[in-house]
Amino acid sequence: QLEFITPFQLYFNPDLIFRKFQIWRLITNFLFFGPLGFSFFFNMIFLYRYCRMLEEGSFRGRTADFVFMFLFGGFLMTLFGLFASLFFLGQAFTIMLVYVWSRRNPYIRMNFFGLLNFQAPFLPWVLMGFSLLLGNSIIIDLLGIAVGHIYYFLEDVFPNQPGGKKLLLTPGFLKMVFDTPEEDPNYNPLPEDQLENQPGDQDQNQQQRPQ
Repeated sequence: QLEFITPFQLYFNPDLIFRKFQIWRLITNFLFFGPLGFSFFFNMIFLYRYCRMLEEGSFRGRTADFVFMFLFGGFLMTLFGLFASLFFLGQAFTIMLVYVWSRRNPYIRMNFFGLLNFQAPFLPWVLMGFSLLLGNSIIIDLLGIAVGHIYYFLEDVFPNQPGGKKLLLTPGFLKMVFDTPEEDPNYNPLPEDQLENQPGDQDQNQQQRPQ
C-alpha cells in the first residue's frame, strides 16, 4: 500500500520463477489480496475466521497435519496456476479453508449478512456468488473449491470407503518440527524429581482423608 514494492514483484510468473529464479513468487502470490478496500477486508476476515476454527477444531493437537494441508493445497493451486494463467492465488486459498471447514461441519446453520440462511456446506458457493456480484472472476473461487474438495475427499472420504486407505500422509519431519513429542511410557523420573512431587501428593492425600 505504501508502494515500497509493487504487485508486479509479487505475482505468479512461471517464466520469472524458473528462468530468473525468482522463487519468492511461489509464496508471495498467496499473500496479495489487492489494494485496501472491501474485497481486501472481506478476504482477511474469512481467512482469519476459518483458519482459526480449523486449527482449534478438527486440527487441534495436529499442527503438522494442518501445515501439510497448507502445503498440499498450495502445491495443487500452483499446478493449476501454471495452466490457467492465474496471477494471485490468495483468494483461492481462503476458499479452500472455507470449503474444508464447511464439509467437516455440515449441520451448522449459517447466516450471510442477514439475507440468506443455509447449511454450512453451501457457504463456499454463496461466497462465489457474492464474488460474482462484486464483478470478480469466479475462476479463483472455483479453483479454491476444487482443491478443497480434493483434500477433503482424500483425507475424509476415501479412507472410509471399502478398500480405501489414507493417501495423504504427513511427512515425519513436519511432525518432528510442529508436534510436541509424546511422553515415553517407560520413562522413569529422577529421584529428586520424585521427591519434589511427594509433598504435593501428601497434601492431596491429607485433603482427601475423611474428617
